[in-house]
Amino acid sequence: MSHIVNCVVLKREAEGLDQPPHPGSLGIRIYENVSAEGWKQWLDRLTMIINENGLNTADTGSVELIEKHMVGFLFGEGDFGSVPEGFKPPGAKK
Repeated sequence: MSHIVNCVVLKREAEGLDQPPHPGSLGIRIYENVSAEGWKQWLDRLTMIINENGLNTADTGSVELIEKHMVGFLFGEGDFGSVPEGFKPPGAKK
């Protein structure tokens, strides 16, 4: 059963996630405060972060960096979460 959250990403009420998308207290916080659409936006950003930084999700150091970006993107906390400096989306003019 879906629920409605006041999404911190979209800055409005929207349909929430079906279950916590991440383990532990961070997953619960995301479940309670991020909509399904907001989470989709994070997943799009995550792909970019992994590719731009050459991260490996099997590496604990990479996972820690990804979590810092996650908290920065979703909640605006810390120094991470913005688009990497100099990033140009595919097909963008130079």
